[in-house]
Amino acid sequence: MSGSGSGITRVDSVPGVPAAVGPYVQATSAGGFVFTTGQIPAAPGRSIGTFEDEVRATLRNLEAVLVEAGSDVDHIVKVNTYLSSPDQLAPYNVAYEEFFADRRRPARTTVCVGLWGVSLEIDCIAVVRAGADQ
Repeated sequence: MSGSGSGITRVDSVPGVPAAVGPYVQATSAGGFVFTTGQIPAAPGRSIGTFEDEVRATLRNLEAVLVEAGSDVDHIVKVNTYLSSPDQLAPYNVAYEEFFADRRRPARTTVCVGLWGVSLEIDCIAVVRAGADQ
């Protein structure tokens, strides 16, 4: 993590999560919130099977970024999901519900958009955990 002295902390990279493919960071913390970059269904060194598996891999990547930024899945307040096809909504909901089964569900927006070579992307806003090192 890197800070700028302005109360803003940036997470440049997270072990086990695909590196950013452009000039941006994985997450930014400011004002008690974590804002993540969109995560994709990439898993270094692992193959991914079904679309539901891609959703699970994306959510695991998102979780790793949140933890590195001083938050976690239980502190998510808003999820934004971008699917590449309307046909993906039903299997997305299955994997999403499984992931949040024992947790409070956050607010969510899901849209269908054109994506660059990936099937989905997920970003979120979460509250920084009390006592988290920023």
